[in-house]
Amino acid sequence: MTLSETLLDPARRPATVDALVAVVESEVKSKGGLSGTALRTAVSAAQAIDKTIVRRAVARMLPEFLAQLDPFWESKGEASFGPRLVADGDRAAEALLEVTDRRAANPKHAAIAKVYGMIRSKAKGHVVSALPAVGTALESVAR
Repeated sequence: MTLSETLLDPARRPATVDALVAVVESEVKSKGGLSGTALRTAVSAAQAIDKTIVRRAVARMLPEFLAQLDPFWESKGEASFGPRLVADGDRAAEALLEVTDRRAANPKHAAIAKVYGMIRSKAKGHVVSALPAVGTALESVAR
């Protein structure tokens, strides 16, 4: 069974969204320096427009995110998923960012797309650093 089939099952989907929202919130809080400040400011600006933006975005993009991660899941063998993603971090990050880039190209809220545009240049680094947590979170729900 693919990662998508497992985690999009109605019995697991809410837990999958919860797990990924927790990863996003933790990653945003953990960022330091100027890029961390910019990221926290961007997320706060988006949340000022829509308090539930992170949860709604994760829920809406979940099928596409999981489809992008299916090949990594299938190739992990007996290894844990977090380290598998880290081993191919650039490719995994780009796969996930393809989803957000497509969504930002056709936004429901122009202001949110503008905020995304402000942080996009640093997004790959943020995604790469989040991959261990993403893998662990998804694997824990998939079990």
